Amino acid sequence: MIRKLSRAIREYKRDTVLTPVTAAMEVVMEVIIPVLMAFLIDRGINAGDMDTIWRTGLLLVLCALVSMAFGVLSGFFGARASTGFARNLRQDMYYAVQKYSFSNIDKFSTGSIVTRLTTDVTNLQNTFQMLIRIAVRAPSTLIFSMVMAFLVNARLALLFLAVIPVLGAGLAFISMKAHPAFTRMFKHYDRMNTVVQENLRGIRVVKAFVREDHETEKFVDASEKLRRDSALAEKILAFNSPLMQFCMYAVMLLISWFGAKLIVGSGAGAPGSMTTGQLMSMMSYAMQVLMSLMMLTMILVMGTMSRASATRVVEILDEQSDILNGEKDLTLVKDGSIQFKDVEFNYKRSGRACLSGINLDIKSGQTVGILGGTGSGKSSLVQLIPRLYDVVSGQVLVGGEDVRDYNVTALREEVAMVLQKNELFSGTIKDNLRWGDENATDEDIERVCKLAQADGFIREFPEGYDTYIEQGGTNVSGGQKQRLCIARALLKKPKILILDDSTSAVDTHTDALIRDAFKNEIPDTTKLIIAQRVSSVQEADQIIVLDGGKIADIGTHEELLRTSPIYREVYESQQKGETANAS
Repeated sequence: MIRKLSRAIREYKRDTVLTPVTAAMEVVMEVIIPVLMAFLIDRGINAGDMDTIWRTGLLLVLCALVSMAFGVLSGFFGARASTGFARNLRQDMYYAVQKYSFSNIDKFSTGSIVTRLTTDVTNLQNTFQMLIRIAVRAPSTLIFSMVMAFLVNARLALLFLAVIPVLGAGLAFISMKAHPAFTRMFKHYDRMNTVVQENLRGIRVVKAFVREDHETEKFVDASEKLRRDSALAEKILAFNSPLMQFCMYAVMLLISWFGAKLIVGSGAGAPGSMTTGQLMSMMSYAMQVLMSLMMLTMILVMGTMSRASATRVVEILDEQSDILNGEKDLTLVKDGSIQFKDVEFNYKRSGRACLSGINLDIKSGQTVGILGGTGSGKSSLVQLIPRLYDVVSGQVLVGGEDVRDYNVTALREEVAMVLQKNELFSGTIKDNLRWGDENATDEDIERVCKLAQADGFIREFPEGYDTYIEQGGTNVSGGQKQRLCIARALLKKPKILILDDSTSAVDTHTDALIRDAFKNEIPDTTKLIIAQRVSSVQEADQIIVLDGGKIADIGTHEELLRTSPIYREVYESQQKGETANAS
């Protein structure tokens, strides 16, 4: 896990190396200062030697300035390294998500991915900075101070060793207890982010159904669970500081007691005796040991938190897309012909069969309608064509080749999909449409908008094609949004065009105009139209009726009226509805 995370350091290796080096030099200067202070007291102040006082005092100031300079450099390099590490890690995670297939994305909720990209990476950033700076500074201070304390008075220094096992055992116990609480805490973060995201995206529905209180209860519940586990984790970690301070202040009191006895009870220069300066230096080293242990405690807290975060981040990085380029890596799609051969498909999470025994032969340039009830497998069927999902068994062929043999990008460049839940992104209408072709001219954009019957309403906007679309297309109607998405798909000039119930929000007259435009302007493009209205597909070259994930019937409109009970029932019910509306 550490090895995978460390790959995000990359161009910040120099800063990562310089941070602990400068931190160690800062520690060296700090450890020298108590020795100089002891010398100043014993040889200068007690002896009344002004020359020694001036020389030693100037040396102390110099050491303090050098220590400060190394501390500033360590902070500078550490900040650059940690922020760069976090940036690269977020980029790696984001790029990984972009490569996911739909089945990979299904494993993670949107809120969970957002939390991992934000909160979890921030935790790792803070921990990384502590590891390259504080995790070097604290042990270095601890070791150097202990060594110097033994050089000053070995017997008194043994007091430090007495408390280290107690502190180690206590901190290990606290870490073991706190980790499960942090793991649960981050899951509650995911849940809370999901609740907020759903509420904001569906705020119009929430208000229309007067469900503000219900949404508030959901948020309060998620927030309370997060608070409860956060408080538990913090309560456990709160024992760190009292435990450490109790041990270290006990050591300082004992040093003061025994040190004073050594000074008073022993003659100067006698074996085991101490000078005032040496006692002061021992007190300084005790404070340095205390501070180093406090810093180690901070590292423990961040390490316990980041352990859960690291696991969650690595899950994103380790997730491998199950949609990869085929061994043949074909880049040329010959035509828009489509074949399904004994196709079986199910979603991995549910395990329930969605499609079974699918056999189809669609010629290039044909218009194919697809009808069926909710859950019959219509969307699942068309999503297999551009390899948004892969079949469980059987084959899907495009242009005479198995879709799994194509380069994924090359295949999807030739298949344009207008999904049930299409998205418009914040930006101008032109910006959104150029998703289909980033090099499209204004004339190309206007042409496809005329085909999609979008040109008329676009020109009614004050800024026309430069009209700004809000996030999610909230400032255009459902029908307008669908027509813009159709235009965007047409701009790709695809060999296969798939409309997944993408004219449901437009009126029947506009729907008919769109179909006529397809017939006359893109006759060589294979068109698959999923629809609820029979009128949207009745002129198709063939109509596929799905029922329970299987093909119930195939034929033209006239053939299905004679042979398909399901199709005939749908047609007659819609005809009665239209007659009733007309009357």
